[in-house]
Amino acid sequence: MLNGIAWPWLALLMAAGIALDLLLGEARRWHPLVGFGRLIQAIEARLNRNAGRRLRGVVAWSLAVLPGVWLADWVVSTLPWPLAASLHALLLYFCLGLRSLRDHTVPIARALAAGELAQARRMTSYIVSRDTSAADEGALAKAGVESLLENGNDAVFGTLFWFLLAGGPGAVLFRLANTLDAMWGYRNTRFLYFGWAAARIDDALNWVPARLTAWSYAWLGDRRRARACWKAQAPAWSSPNAGPVMAAGAGALGVTLGGAAIYDGQLEQRPPLGAGPPAQGADIVRAWRLVAGATGVWLALVWLVALLYLGVSHA
Repeated sequence: MLNGIAWPWLALLMAAGIALDLLLGEARRWHPLVGFGRLIQAIEARLNRNAGRRLRGVVAWSLAVLPGVWLADWVVSTLPWPLAASLHALLLYFCLGLRSLRDHTVPIARALAAGELAQARRMTSYIVSRDTSAADEGALAKAGVESLLENGNDAVFGTLFWFLLAGGPGAVLFRLANTLDAMWGYRNTRFLYFGWAAARIDDALNWVPARLTAWSYAWLGDRRRARACWKAQAPAWSSPNAGPVMAAGAGALGVTLGGAAIYDGQLEQRPPLGAGPPAQGADIVRAWRLVAGATGVWLALVWLVALLYLGVSHA
């Protein structure tokens, strides 16, 4: 482990971070990512101009991410262990988004079940970049399920993976890099070159977690169908990490995702994902349960390793 934390402590700190996230949810007013968002807007305004935008993007990524990661690592390395342990758990809490996923998606399912289509459209528009103004129930359900499956990796499992590997600073590294990809990783005129580094670094940091997430979804659902969809459909998806995650998740749930969606007023034909009937409102809740169940599996496996570690160390 790069973090030097023994497995029993990792299990305790991981459980503490998840518990804080589920109990407290997102810290809206004083969340560090709010300040980070302002910082990266200022950096982009300063550097995303003139020639050499790819190199400028590398510099911008370094300025935005590395100081925060270094500061987190310096503080946890300097503090005495009880305080350092608390900070590790707190950093994980700030970087996780498990409850946020539930809070932003399950109400969409409830609105659809109640026939409140306008409200469902409004809530869905908060979590996806596609146009939802004229979306029907099927399109909204599909958007909700896709968001849950993909962000299960981005907001939960990627963070947990890097926390296990490098403690609180690892979680900070992943979360900041993932946020930069969400802000700068677009293939448009503004970010094609400037956002290149943010997109490629996020792809690299996410490669292993995404495949572990896909395996987790497959294990908890229809395993054969999930593996088949992953193998056949993921290569056609534009993202090397979202493809496996969403294909395996859709296969595990036994629903069809992907297909047509409207972005910036243009109809985009996306490859199909999964197998089975089109997603419905109730499938949003099923997708949330899949993400929550996979989180429980990850936590249980870490505790199992911790107990084995204790058994071997005291043998």
